[in-house]
Amino acid sequence: MKKHILYTCLILGMSACNDFLTENPTGQLTTGSSVSSPEIARAFVDGSYSQITTFNNGGGGWGGNNASLVEFMTGKADGNSQTEAFKFFNLEYDARAFYVDGWWSGMYSGIARANLAIQKIGEISTLPAATKTNMIAEARAMRALYYFQLVRMFGDVPKITTLITSLDDVQTPRSPVKEIYDEIIIPDLLEAEKSTLPWRDTAGRMSMGAIKALLAHVYLTYAGFPVSAGVPAYTESAKRSKEIIDNGTYSLFAEYTDMIVPANRNQTEFIFQVQHEKDIRNNGLTPVTLPAFTGIASYSDEYGGLLPRKEFVESFEKGDKRAKEKQFFYTYYKGHPSDYPAGDPRRDSLNLGGYYIYKWFDKQAIDNDAKANINYTIYRYAEILLMYAEASNRVEGKPNAQAQKALNDVRKRAQLPAVTTTNVDEFEKAVWAERYFELCYEGKMWFDMIRTRKVRNDLTKQWDNFVGHKTVYGKTFAEKNLLLPIPQRETDNNKSLEQNVGF
Repeated sequence: MKKHILYTCLILGMSACNDFLTENPTGQLTTGSSVSSPEIARAFVDGSYSQITTFNNGGGGWGGNNASLVEFMTGKADGNSQTEAFKFFNLEYDARAFYVDGWWSGMYSGIARANLAIQKIGEISTLPAATKTNMIAEARAMRALYYFQLVRMFGDVPKITTLITSLDDVQTPRSPVKEIYDEIIIPDLLEAEKSTLPWRDTAGRMSMGAIKALLAHVYLTYAGFPVSAGVPAYTESAKRSKEIIDNGTYSLFAEYTDMIVPANRNQTEFIFQVQHEKDIRNNGLTPVTLPAFTGIASYSDEYGGLLPRKEFVESFEKGDKRAKEKQFFYTYYKGHPSDYPAGDPRRDSLNLGGYYIYKWFDKQAIDNDAKANINYTIYRYAEILLMYAEASNRVEGKPNAQAQKALNDVRKRAQLPAVTTTNVDEFEKAVWAERYFELCYEGKMWFDMIRTRKVRNDLTKQWDNFVGHKTVYGKTFAEKNLLLPIPQRETDNNKSLEQNVGF
């Protein structure tokens, strides 16, 4: 990771070191620099990863985190110390919300770096063909990921696939969602799929497994709203997820708590993650998800910035292991010695008065050094099983044996009985529910609501239409809530942008 950071720093304009390169540097690595060594080519590719931290760091002011945005929107998360949270709970957010701006700028910054890598590596003539193909595949897959996030959040967005060299290029109008899928996201991933990248990359770079996972998710989303491509897209989604299953590289962890062991990063169930290293870049979600001001951690700030809603946690099936103590959630922990004197019984056990997210609980960081060393997950194997179950069910008009096994493998780990229905609609809703519970607070639920136009009601346990669903905050989703507003700063600077309806 230190090497990756160094390469990325070069891209951002730091002075080159004579003993680092095999060629004589001219000063700084810029968009005009010629690419003539594998090290420089690698630096350009690694630059395309630099904005992946947008997924779970920064944003939102004190106690905020970019990841919180898509959780707040669901109505199934809380943030009792987060300064911007109330705008989203009350559906009163607007184009000036800095969460919205953070995602837009982060994704387009990543796209710019991916565009740069694709162009510069394409110019090189000294790399072996396979190496060159694989490097470009990484950059194209990252560009697809950034655009995928954008269209799901904002709908129509500017299509930028080359380097911006003139201020005139900034005045780019929005292109339709389907066009972004058809001309950038899907073609990028199909090209990346032709590479010879390994099925797993333990350093955290794009792998064949990650490309297939992203393709499966893209096609699953493309099949639903707003594109509504239907069975052909479900077919392509099922094909990719089945390839991952059949390949055998990935498997479920035996225990949920295996996912918060730093030594397990990029291993077993994890397919693609945001990389963290305690002495370089910590995971910002760990302190954000701590209960506010309770004194259980070595962190100076315990934010209480992202919390699960009680109604959601208590809507899990009876006996679901995931809802039990210190699986996906926790309700008590020991008081930290810096806050509770010796002899205080709270040093042994402190009732926290509610549910808190355990998925980002790094015990070493919380007990000792305040440096969270666990990764943030974008794709893991459990989601692949659920994507296959959903997509293949739609393709065949009923769940086949492998689809049933995929769903029930996820449920088996949760100590739940098997789903036995062969009705296409009943099975689909069972998979949707499993995605809610298995992938909760991993940035998935909001996008599931958007593509299905359905919301599971935690109180009735029925599926409501998205438009008209009333959240536990007493607020009702409207058509305008299907998209986020284009950031005000962007519409001020780019007069070609039209704002989303209702903002």
